Amino acid sequence: MLTHKFKAMKSTLLKQAYELLVTAKALTELYEENKQVTGKYVHATSRGHEAIQIATGLQLLPQDYLSAYYRDDAMLLAIGITPYELMLQLLAKRDDVFSGGRTYYSHPSLRRDDMPKIPHQSSATGMQAIPTTGIAMGMQYKELEGLATDEIKPISVCSLGDASCTEGEVAEAFQMAALKQLPILYLVQDNEWDISASADEIRAQDISHYAKGFKGLEVLQVDGTDFLASYETIQKAIEIIRTERRPILVHAKVPLLNHHTSGVRKEWYRDDLEEAQARDPYDKLKTALLNDGFELDELIQIEKDAADKVQLEYQEALKAEDPRPEDLYTHVFAPTPITEEKGNRSPEGKEKTVMVDSALFAIRELMAEHPEALLYGQDVGLRLGGVFREAATLAKQYGKNRVFNTPIQEAFIIGSTVGMSAVGLKPIVEVQFADYIWPGLNQLFTEVARSNYLSNGKWPVSMVLRVPIGAYGSGGPYHSSSVESVLTNIKGIKIAYPSTGADLKGLMKAAYYDPNPVVMLEHKGLYWSKIKGTEDAATVEPDEDYVLPFGKAREVIASEVSTDYNSVSIITYGMGVYWAKQAAKDFPNQVEIIDLRTLVPLDEETIFTSVKKHSRCIVLTEEAKQNSFAQSVAGLISEECFEYLDAPVRVLGAQDLPAIPLNSTLEQEMLPNAEKLKVLINNVLNY
Repeated sequence: MLTHKFKAMKSTLLKQAYELLVTAKALTELYEENKQVTGKYVHATSRGHEAIQIATGLQLLPQDYLSAYYRDDAMLLAIGITPYELMLQLLAKRDDVFSGGRTYYSHPSLRRDDMPKIPHQSSATGMQAIPTTGIAMGMQYKELEGLATDEIKPISVCSLGDASCTEGEVAEAFQMAALKQLPILYLVQDNEWDISASADEIRAQDISHYAKGFKGLEVLQVDGTDFLASYETIQKAIEIIRTERRPILVHAKVPLLNHHTSGVRKEWYRDDLEEAQARDPYDKLKTALLNDGFELDELIQIEKDAADKVQLEYQEALKAEDPRPEDLYTHVFAPTPITEEKGNRSPEGKEKTVMVDSALFAIRELMAEHPEALLYGQDVGLRLGGVFREAATLAKQYGKNRVFNTPIQEAFIIGSTVGMSAVGLKPIVEVQFADYIWPGLNQLFTEVARSNYLSNGKWPVSMVLRVPIGAYGSGGPYHSSSVESVLTNIKGIKIAYPSTGADLKGLMKAAYYDPNPVVMLEHKGLYWSKIKGTEDAATVEPDEDYVLPFGKAREVIASEVSTDYNSVSIITYGMGVYWAKQAAKDFPNQVEIIDLRTLVPLDEETIFTSVKKHSRCIVLTEEAKQNSFAQSVAGLISEECFEYLDAPVRVLGAQDLPAIPLNSTLEQEMLPNAEKLKVLINNVLNY
């Protein structure tokens, strides 16, 4: 028999849920009634999903992390977001608390002390699974390393639609959650629709059957239209996760009662609307309240009050200020504290250190000083320390919690850094070869690079991604690629490409202290200075406090201008520095070499100064020339230095072919080298 106290608690909970549900319902109805205005920007609503969303939102704590997806406005109301705040985003207003008018309705990013934390949420369905699992992995790491401070342990919640779970990246997330037993709740709201594709067309099985294939991922099922059943199921799941620290997936069946989005209307293709309407959680919750003793008049008044409030706040939102043109340019990057070169770059009495060890020593020093620093990727753990031994000894020194292997999951390696960063960690991760970065580009582009900008500065992703790059030792078509042109077209990341050990160490330190995502491109052919002519890549190791700011190019060889002969500026980076140094020997005092060191940001001032000084320029790259980063630099030089030029800006790169062949003769024919550069220098000097 239910106690009086429990009955009172149940009644209060039902009433609270009803107030939230009718508010979400009123939002949907208002948007539809005013679709000529509200339909300007595409939106979706929670209509039909409200019960399970409210049941979840009401049970989350401020220390929890949530990834709510684009249909979760009822869940956002349940954690404390107001209708007015939601409508500011709907109308893309300047004071939109999530993004300042930059992204769609119900794409939240929230960082308030009294509410669950919501890192940036993209529109790419299923992509949130990896960053949110990264949050749980970060929580586990902090607990293992004694860095956690919350009395009640936090959880990570990832909200997904069932159709999104066919994405391969969702499988990567499930795999890691099950493998490492992470404290995460996957809430899957299954309305049996993609957009116009129904479940029987596109799924071999539902998410319950699918998820049970991941050993260690418990699956709970619930009727997501029944509020009390949903509340109890979520309560059970959260209690398990908080105490036992393991993953749970809740599969909630719900109807989709509104349009897929405002731009894709249900009446165009749906043939199940009547059946779906019969499962309306609004009707079920209303009946539950009446059975609990509430009067119909009271419920009607609650619904009227909610509709009146929504209407009033809608009118206020309409009057709110739109973003200003100058707002477009804010929060591209978070400010970095590293703005000057500091520390001793060339301490006396030290032997030269090969480049690969300079990186190792930098990370070792960082991990010694910062317990929030950790390193993970394929084969970087204790047995090997990376295929190039670039992480050798780190796992032995700092333990398997801080340096560990991952499965072959480039998307997870990259995307998990979003979550790791969100909980205050600094992940240093590695993609084994540049050739294999492609599976991770979705996360790098969609989640990592855009987080700071689309969250209006709330959630910069602080991470370092190490990428061994370039042709070395007949690596062939899958271990030799250069990919910088693709990466430099992903706005919102910084990119370093050092050519010496000292630069690598200084930039690695700067990258660590930078609150933004940084890609470190490390040329394999320079790691050990084994290639003739690359001996200078090995340098005296800088002191521990040495840092080198991004956006500062290096003058490798300076040349003075003379009236007796022409001279040329060579703008290059990576292996190009050593081809240029070799070629310059045949042109004494006629060649100036600028090593970019970082591609983003680009040191335009040093480039332009050198080109204006010599009036001739070659941009040298290992990449294929056509449509390359180097060609864009050449175009920039032509645009900014045109009146100073005495010859066309030339670009030397690899041949425009699909891949670098394995055979060494073919590889040599394809790539630039010092001899090819000499011919071009001679042509440019004699133009």
